[in-house]
Amino acid sequence: MIGTASCVALTAGAASATDMTIVSWGGAYSASQQAAYHDPYMEANPDVNIINDESSAEAVAKLRAMNEAGNITWDVVDVVASDAIRLCDEGLALEIDADTQLAPAPDGTSASEDFGDLLVSDCFIPQIVYSTTFGYRTDMVGDTPPTTVCDVFDTETYPGKRSLEKRPINNLEWALLCDGVAKEDVYDVLETEEGQAQAFAKLDTIKDDVIWWSAGAETPQLLADGEVVMGSTYNGRLFALIEEQKQPVAMLWDAQVFDLDGWIIPAGLPEDRQQAALDYIYFATDTQRLADQAKYISYGPARASSAPLVGQHAELGIDMAPHMPTDPENAKNTFLYNYEWWADYRDDLDAKFQAWLAQ
Repeated sequence: MIGTASCVALTAGAASATDMTIVSWGGAYSASQQAAYHDPYMEANPDVNIINDESSAEAVAKLRAMNEAGNITWDVVDVVASDAIRLCDEGLALEIDADTQLAPAPDGTSASEDFGDLLVSDCFIPQIVYSTTFGYRTDMVGDTPPTTVCDVFDTETYPGKRSLEKRPINNLEWALLCDGVAKEDVYDVLETEEGQAQAFAKLDTIKDDVIWWSAGAETPQLLADGEVVMGSTYNGRLFALIEEQKQPVAMLWDAQVFDLDGWIIPAGLPEDRQQAALDYIYFATDTQRLADQAKYISYGPARASSAPLVGQHAELGIDMAPHMPTDPENAKNTFLYNYEWWADYRDDLDAKFQAWLAQ
């Protein structure tokens, strides 16, 4: 299927017959995609030039605006599962037939069986299992490093700035967990006005000590610069900071939030660009490519058939399995993010969160 289509993408206001715009998150994550997917694809398809766009955090809003304007300038977009569900429900993402449009496993197992329960939307092609968790400066926490996520709220024992993502997801869940709500009750509580008020009240206790981030690269930089004592970000970003950059930072895996990340293809592309995007997806989500990404970043591949192929880091030569969020030692106390719940409540809680920030 490789090389069966060319593509046309509109970028920077100009058309190029060979450009394909792929949207992702930037930093170490985009670098892993470049090495595992983009470079091999361009080598196999020399007529294609992949352009990286780092706008995934704004993907829903931007795709809505592009659809409204009738001008879709993106070809393939990396999004979290809840955003994929929203985009699919709104008709902004292309529906995919996994067993005809994605590669089977090497042993012939169908793609739908190989991805299994991670196919959470008809428009979503899973890529990785990742987690959002905390890193902390080992030289700024004294002799008693933090051991639970609730230490983030303990400014007396751990004075200094924290960094948290500038969105309600994860922050509201952690706030309720650290205000005594049982893990299994978090989303039931968060559905209520009282539960939302409870979560915001808990966040109020550290609001003055928080630096808010929007891009995944920000917390690693804040930690490297010693501007925060601890901060949330994606586990792969912390892996790069600790293992590749050798910064005095350690992981706090407690209550790490598992989530899925993967691809969607925008609906409404011209036929040639749609076919080119499907061609790329077929290549980039096969068993070997997903395993290859784990050579560069500590995210678990979404295919069952990829897991046995995960080996050592491409440059460091260290085993990657112990650095995955799914490793048994790291996964002793995980929090399972409810992407379907957030697909229903995201717009409302985004508005409330931004209003709270502005207070």
